[in-house]
Amino acid sequence: MPELCAENLHVAYGDIKVIKNLSLNILSGKITAIIGPNGCGKSTLLKVMARLLLPKDGSVYLDGKEIAKEPTKKIARKLAILPQSPDVPDGLTVSELVSYGRYPHQKRFGKLNHEDWRAIERALGITGMEGLKDRPVDALSGGQRQRVWIALALAQDTEMILLDEPTTFLDLSYQLEVLELLQKLNRTEHRTIVMVIHDLNQAARFADHMVAMKDGEIYSQGSPETVITADMMRDVFRLDVQITLDPKYGRPVFLSYDLIKPHKEMHTRMA
Repeated sequence: MPELCAENLHVAYGDIKVIKNLSLNILSGKITAIIGPNGCGKSTLLKVMARLLLPKDGSVYLDGKEIAKEPTKKIARKLAILPQSPDVPDGLTVSELVSYGRYPHQKRFGKLNHEDWRAIERALGITGMEGLKDRPVDALSGGQRQRVWIALALAQDTEMILLDEPTTFLDLSYQLEVLELLQKLNRTEHRTIVMVIHDLNQAARFADHMVAMKDGEIYSQGSPETVITADMMRDVFRLDVQITLDPKYGRPVFLSYDLIKPHKEMHTRMA
């Protein structure tokens, strides 16, 4: 299994520091969920670990080699990333989009061979999209589109898939459909999954390992039971929550929550 880790990352947009001295080891063969409030650096971290963004300082290593110094195709044969809300050219069919996943494996002239088509058909079958392979992607539902993008990553034939908010803009049934598919890929295909996700109850249900971020740093990490605590919810999300264990899955869930408002004295000083 590929091993991915970050060491002493510093990332900034201009003068704004987004990630500060962050180190993280991704657990091979597991599902890791990265959580945190908007603007804490979750998506930035994912982009840096996929080499879509270069850090100001620090390094990311894949199988012990610094990814910034490795050929792009070599990295793409080991690691796939699905960004949030990717664009699709008008009229592109499902099978055409999935075929893009074979780019890292193609030779100079880029012609799809028998092995490529076999990988594409397998990816469509695993994601349940084989019956829609000739349909334009822009004619699909949101959940179906997410399945197509996951199929593209499968056709890329990497052992590690990074996803930035894969359930955003989907209704609840499609969210569960996508997350159950990712869990299936992890359990049966042995893919390492790393995802940024906003729904904390879903993160706790599907993840083996969780990373909570605050202000560009790691606040806590570990099993869902270790990370989803009242203290973390208070310090990271400014929420007062009641947490219990889901009777079916045995994972922590919060049943009610209230926003922790600033103290009255703070309002007075700000005024």
